[in-house]
Amino acid sequence: MEIQKVGVIGCGQMGGGIVQTCAQAGFDVRVTEVNDTFLEKGMNNIKSVLSRNVEKGRMTKEEMEAVLGRIHGSTKTTDFADRDLVIEAVIENMDMKKKIFAELDKICPPSAILATNTSCLSIIDMAVMTKRADKVLGIHFFNPVPVMKLVEVVKTIATSQETISAGKQFGEKCGKKVVIAQDSPGFIVNRLMIPFILNAIHMMDSGIASKEDIDAGINLGLNHPMGPLALADLIGLDTVFFIANAMYAELRDPQFVAPPLLGKMVTAGWLGRKTGKGFYDYK
Repeated sequence: MEIQKVGVIGCGQMGGGIVQTCAQAGFDVRVTEVNDTFLEKGMNNIKSVLSRNVEKGRMTKEEMEAVLGRIHGSTKTTDFADRDLVIEAVIENMDMKKKIFAELDKICPPSAILATNTSCLSIIDMAVMTKRADKVLGIHFFNPVPVMKLVEVVKTIATSQETISAGKQFGEKCGKKVVIAQDSPGFIVNRLMIPFILNAIHMMDSGIASKEDIDAGINLGLNHPMGPLALADLIGLDTVFFIANAMYAELRDPQFVAPPLLGKMVTAGWLGRKTGKGFYDYK
């Protein structure tokens, strides 16, 4: 099937980025939020990002207006009744996601594909809330969505090849490199990245090396754009903590056990760049 009309549930940091990326790729996009306040905030953030792109010469004002013209905001999920693809991009709460998928199954046309942007949760658990498990998959974008070039298309044991192909074509039309992963905790990127970050925290906490030297070692020794501790601050320490705990809960693999220091920093509200303090001070 050819995807032309896209729906996105959630207009926060990830959802808003997905909306912008889809609209820039030429899709007709409808985005919903729980209330008008959150919707207005999300839409304004998209406009701000596009305005900066105009100021920096990355797009013309006419191109920006065309992109905004393809974005429609709503607070009603019933407005997804004409969508070809709907992507759920709410917080990582399984009960909430299950409820959304059950609701979408009743609203969306039988031909519509339902996707989740989850970074680590079981997709089949969401799919079984619908009568179209063959049309449910993961489409995992990375933050910031308009900048990051990768999308993980994730297939469950029930996802049809036709759905996978449609998801791959959609990701490529969004200008992304698409990789295919199984519905296994963390998929590809987080399955590799989370132990990497946790080991760096263990090293720093045990005094093997300073945070600066650990990050410099990875930055310059492996040619990564940033070290693991700076990366954790960028992602958000609460997000790293949540993903690690979720992956350990399912896999029971010791490499996913979060160091006590990480839990203490999250409790203290030191979440990284978004709060101004994490492993580094951003104030």
